[in-house]
Amino acid sequence: MQKMLVEGGHPLQGTVRISGAKNSAVALLPAAILADSTVTLEGLPSISDVQTLAALLEEIGGSVEWGPQDHAIHIHPERMVSMPLPNGKVKKLRASYYFMGAMLGKFNQAVIGLPGGCYLGPRPIDQHIKGFEALGAEVTNEQGAIYLRAKELRGARIYLDVVSVGATINIMLAAVKAKGKTVIENAAKEPEIIDVATLLTSMGANIKGVGTDVIRIEGVESLHGCRHTIIPDRIEAGTYTIAAAAAGKEVVIDNVIPQHLESLLAKLREMGVMIEDSDEQLFIAPKKQLQSVDIKTLVYPGFPTDLQQPFTSLLTKTAGTGVVTDTIYSARLKHIDELRRMNANIKIEGSSAIVTGPVKLQGARVKASDLRAGAALVIAGLMADGITEITGLEHIDRGYEDMTEKLTSLGAKVWREKMTEKEIAQHQNS
Repeated sequence: MQKMLVEGGHPLQGTVRISGAKNSAVALLPAAILADSTVTLEGLPSISDVQTLAALLEEIGGSVEWGPQDHAIHIHPERMVSMPLPNGKVKKLRASYYFMGAMLGKFNQAVIGLPGGCYLGPRPIDQHIKGFEALGAEVTNEQGAIYLRAKELRGARIYLDVVSVGATINIMLAAVKAKGKTVIENAAKEPEIIDVATLLTSMGANIKGVGTDVIRIEGVESLHGCRHTIIPDRIEAGTYTIAAAAAGKEVVIDNVIPQHLESLLAKLREMGVMIEDSDEQLFIAPKKQLQSVDIKTLVYPGFPTDLQQPFTSLLTKTAGTGVVTDTIYSARLKHIDELRRMNANIKIEGSSAIVTGPVKLQGARVKASDLRAGAALVIAGLMADGITEITGLEHIDRGYEDMTEKLTSLGAKVWREKMTEKEIAQHQNS
């Protein structure tokens, strides 16, 4: 196991290139199951979640070839079979649940272990199951695994009680080969859903209305292979944009779609950060003194829950009191205790964090409890006096490609070291 060390006080300057979208990749890889011939995905991020999903594709009989520098993958689904995936790698990430929709759509059956990933409070899959049942599947929970069985999938009208990215994508995967027409109402609108639908359409699916709250799918007999390039990761782009606002001079964020970040950019401008955007780049130049703001996470196009934690770190250097409210995940405040170890002045009231600044953060030993909490602690370390030691890097590696190298290229002093046996024991017991 490793820990990350961040020495604060080194301003960021230069250009950082954003990788492909993690939240797209984790759905695009299972979607390839539905094809009858080779699917090539380009621009994939080199992160552990992608490696885990590729290994799961091989477990069910697929052949996976990596392209140059591991950023392209060729998936050969011809010999895939409906093999149970009860636990093991499924437990490593929540997005393994996309195998439910993809395998149900391909084989009319699936056995998938309950998904793992970061614990962010209750995240039920009842809307996924509601959609599968509406399409004609029988869904049961047997010995900790979800069993899906259908004689035949038929199109249906499905209203999602809660706007859910996962349920929207999973129902799409199950419905593209179902007989007849499926209508998903109150569908999520995230760019990653559009990315998945673009892949499915290139494979021969008939999907309309993606990006609105009503998606219409006309089932087709078969899907073929194709080549698809993933969109840039808006959450990684947002993370580096926040880092630039927190500890930067002049930073260029390259390979980004600014429209995907409008809610974040509006709040940063409100704080006093100078931002210029072009087709594929952002230029960030923060003022010395920033003003606090309030944020409330909402479904897209609202403020992303995945950027709430990094943004909380930035608020510690702003003048005044800012309130951060997460309406999506109730348990997404575990990073607050770690920021307090670094001298942050933050109170928790219900699902809100009240941040009073400016304060000078101090380097400390802290632990990442989940993926975006890890990013928040790295940003805090960039602003802090002294050295911050961060453990729990397995979370960061799930969603950020080469974070240490990218920050170093911007002038940060960031490195990794092996943990001692004593440190590993302390980390596991904390």
